Amino acid sequence: MNTFLVILLILAMIATVVALVRGIIAFLKTTEAQLKGEADGQEALKKQNKLMMNRVIFQGIAVLIIAVLLLMGRG
Repeated sequence: MNTFLVILLILAMIATVVALVRGIIAFLKTTEAQLKGEADGQEALKKQNKLMMNRVIFQGIAVLIIAVLLLMGRG
């Protein structure tokens, strides 16, 4: 069971990093386009918010897995 949870934890951590990097890239592209006067502001903001919300969800999943692992380690 511990092995399964550790694998899930690693996957959640990887997903968190991927979502973070994609969110930062979307933010940089939007900022660059805004500086050039090319950006459609609302669509770009929605995409950034979606990517960062995914990051928060993946972080939450990772924290829950860590909590379960810690609770299992006590017993």
